[in-house]
Amino acid sequence: MGVRLQELSYAAKDPEGLARFWAGVLGFEPIEDTVLATADDRAFRLRFVASDLPKLSPNQMHFDVTSTSLDDQQAKVDRALELGGNHLDIGQLPDEKHVVLADPEGNEFCVIEPTNNFLANTGVIGALSSDGSQAVGYFWAKALDWPLVWDEDEETAIQAPYGGTKIAWGGPPVNTKLGVNRLQFVLRADGDRQVEVDRLVALGATAAGDTLTDPDGNEFVVLGN
Repeated sequence: MGVRLQELSYAAKDPEGLARFWAGVLGFEPIEDTVLATADDRAFRLRFVASDLPKLSPNQMHFDVTSTSLDDQQAKVDRALELGGNHLDIGQLPDEKHVVLADPEGNEFCVIEPTNNFLANTGVIGALSSDGSQAVGYFWAKALDWPLVWDEDEETAIQAPYGGTKIAWGGPPVNTKLGVNRLQFVLRADGDRQVEVDRLVALGATAAGDTLTDPDGNEFVVLGN
């Protein structure tokens, strides 16, 4: 039993347009106009949901897109810009090797250099890099039953036993949460949904109707079978 990460819900003013952008950048396949999946549909899906949520601050979570060579890194950057993305200045230093961009709706992401060992042998989304505490990393490790693959200086990361995308939290200081997160986890209960909700609450989640929040206050949803 347990829960699995079924998809990442991505708030968008233009869900179909943003889905086309990310399909082009990531090479994911559209299985609906606003839903993307990897070719083997093994990893979590991306679902773009119509929303008027204002963007009040940098997202709590962003994609770290991997590259296989410097040419591939530049090609991914060029492709993102062609599709409507933009360069973004968040105070990165000139000698930093990753490239910081924003999608057409201003959501941050990075295209990572091929020499980044932390993201070796992951996927095209090497990591969901998140603002968050050590406690929230521990919570999600237990919630998803994914092992911790990093736990140093209050920074944590987890990864599914079969590999793929890591979920990483940067530790303190954790930014003040302003409004509802634009990117949210959607979990699927393998057994009884209420049993799983109760388990997650016992681990530190808070339930409010159909939506739950993790120990840092990040919203997520648990679906039943």
